[in-house]
Amino acid sequence: MLTQGDYRKALDLSRQAQRVAPLGSSAHIQATAQEARAWARMGDVLETRRALDRVERLTANLPVPERAEHHYRYDPAKAAAYTATTLAWAGDPGAEQVARAVLAELDPDGDGGARPRRSASARLDLGLALVAAGQPDEATALAAEAVASGRVVPSNWWRAAELLARVEQAGVPEAVTLRELCDEYAPCRRPTADGAARKRTVALWIDGERRVTLSSIEEGVGRRNVVR
Repeated sequence: MLTQGDYRKALDLSRQAQRVAPLGSSAHIQATAQEARAWARMGDVLETRRALDRVERLTANLPVPERAEHHYRYDPAKAAAYTATTLAWAGDPGAEQVARAVLAELDPDGDGGARPRRSASARLDLGLALVAAGQPDEATALAAEAVASGRVVPSNWWRAAELLARVEQAGVPEAVTLRELCDEYAPCRRPTADGAARKRTVALWIDGERRVTLSSIEEGVGRRNVVR
């Protein structure tokens, strides 16, 4: 729902999930965090903060799970990164500080760190926060680093598209280079057995409107990516 622009439905579903999930369970925490993200996409900073405060209270004494990468277990170690993403979406002035701290922890030497995919996402979060803070030049540089690293996974590609749209709206000259990088690194699917092309399209909604579409087509030979 969030990536498709139906933020109100995402909010309703997250609240329904909180009502049925056991209090304090990973499902309940995740649903509360999703409520924060829904409010963030709607630009309601106050409600976003309130939901994040509830997440913080729920996770204050939560131990780190044995399998921290398990998709259905809430990992407290990821809380700061999750908060950075949410605040950046909301345009909260506090997003920059949180996002910088997350990136510094994940990638202290600027080489991607031990978790390069998370580092790439952290760069996108900080970039979005910087655009909101009136620093689109640094945001563009961070986005370029994230995309050129090749570590932005397909499921997160729409976040790169969002940042591209924002810096273009800000009129940053270097946005042209970022667009070219997006063209080069856009995710695509492999061709079918008969050589027919398959197309992957990632659409981006901003403020409820479809603004950017990233498409990539891979045929029997070669690859063509289009960003429009």
